[in-house]
Amino acid sequence: MKKRGCDLLMIFHLLKLRPIAEYRFHPVRKWKFDFAFPDKLIAVEYEGIFSNKSRHTGLTGYTKDCEKYSEAAILGWRILRITAPMLRNGMAFNLIERILLEA
Repeated sequence: MKKRGCDLLMIFHLLKLRPIAEYRFHPVRKWKFDFAFPDKLIAVEYEGIFSNKSRHTGLTGYTKDCEKYSEAAILGWRILRITAPMLRNGMAFNLIERILLEA
């Protein structure tokens, strides 16, 4: 698994959480969440914005991401969107802990 997955997996391990990786959440489209907790309708998405050539930073890719997240919201999902700086500064740990353990 990519480094971002390992960093998130370490957080899940420390918090004693067991997400489902690459979880297909939509009944028709083939969209997947990086990590999901289907019983709680909570997903964790790693936003890999590493360069100007990232699919996520172009208008088409960003629009497709917005469609995916909007459809997920309509289905009742709550999504944490995590970036590399959020992993490094501890914010990702705190957000995941709050949404999954304190809710």
